[in-house]
Amino acid sequence: MPAEKTLLERYAPYRRWVEAGFWIAVFGAQAAFNSGVTVIELRRLGVPHHPWEPVVWEVTSNLVLLLLVPALAWLEARFPLRWDTLRRGLPTHIAASLLYSAMHVAAMLGLRHAVYAALDARYRFGDWVPSLTYEYLKDVRSYALIVATIALYRFFLLRLQGEARLLDAPDEGAPLEPLERPQRFLVHKLRKEFLVAAGDIEWVQAQSNYVGLHVRGHDYLLRTTMAAIEKRLDPARFVRVHRSYIVNLDQVAEIEPLESGDARLLMRDGSRIPCSRSYKERLRAVAA
Repeated sequence: MPAEKTLLERYAPYRRWVEAGFWIAVFGAQAAFNSGVTVIELRRLGVPHHPWEPVVWEVTSNLVLLLLVPALAWLEARFPLRWDTLRRGLPTHIAASLLYSAMHVAAMLGLRHAVYAALDARYRFGDWVPSLTYEYLKDVRSYALIVATIALYRFFLLRLQGEARLLDAPDEGAPLEPLERPQRFLVHKLRKEFLVAAGDIEWVQAQSNYVGLHVRGHDYLLRTTMAAIEKRLDPARFVRVHRSYIVNLDQVAEIEPLESGDARLLMRDGSRIPCSRSYKERLRAVAA
């Protein structure tokens, strides 16, 4: 009888649609709301304008912001803002906010000029220095809100998936002794904690700033690098077979050579893991 799917596994087929739908709804609602507010404010101040102008301003601005969300998601994954990395990551995000604002303004102005030209009108941005300052102050706020939302969402997914850590991990920068290998990993999943034996790990896969510990059909993310985790695992049992994979030899059922010179590993659970040619001979030597 197959194991019951976890909440995260049931969510996975809809994840991209939910994420895209969320951001489309957020910026669509923001464009509609801001358009209405701008119309009311212009009428209150008696500023002459075409009825379609506030809609064009807000739609072009929010459309560009929407298109920039994937870039911010990549950046947040590459440079996560956590207390332990804040000093190193904050300058990167400050510089990125400037680039984010510049891209937003440039694309937004390009769209506005195109729409105005199509409607036989002329768009005026205003004085550059105060206008750019105003746009950046708005953009840095939206940048922070988007990155914070992505970070919170990622944290929620980690809690669903299960985030692991080494028991009694050494201090950062401390040398790793060859025999200093963990026998168990502590996993946080929602509000529960449990232990995973190192020998139960079937394979390890690189996932952005994490490595995924694959155990009996589940992935538990560990905040480390492939090089660091490779040093901590027993080399008689765990072998690097790809730049993104380390496998437990006890879980390898078959090695399938490929015409390219690489290989494919058939694991005991039926999964297939790539093995690059640069690691194939080492795998055979250790497995012999």
